Amino acid sequence: MSKTTGFIAELVRAANEVEKLEPYEVSRLFDRSIDTIRGLRAQAGLAGDRRATDVVIDLGIASARVRDLSLEEIRDTLIDAASIIRALRMLVVEGGSGYPRP
Repeated sequence: MSKTTGFIAELVRAANEVEKLEPYEVSRLFDRSIDTIRGLRAQAGLAGDRRATDVVIDLGIASARVRDLSLEEIRDTLIDAASIIRALRMLVVEGGSGYPRP
């Protein structure tokens, strides 16, 4: 399992057990998501994509105000982060074609 795949699983697992997480743990997951998204965007050549930037900004805001978020908002944000990272990983690893790059 790759580091990115493992992190995606960690995000989904955290979303399924959000009531057990401390605010600092959620904030750390959001911050790691930001770093992962930025890294994958750079690898995929999407560093200037405005929509991707909005996701990073939204995650940063969520991280900063994690204590104000409901469990449902935290769960949704974790799932969204996992989905975005999964899609970016596919672009990087598989070139978006569904087949591994040569």
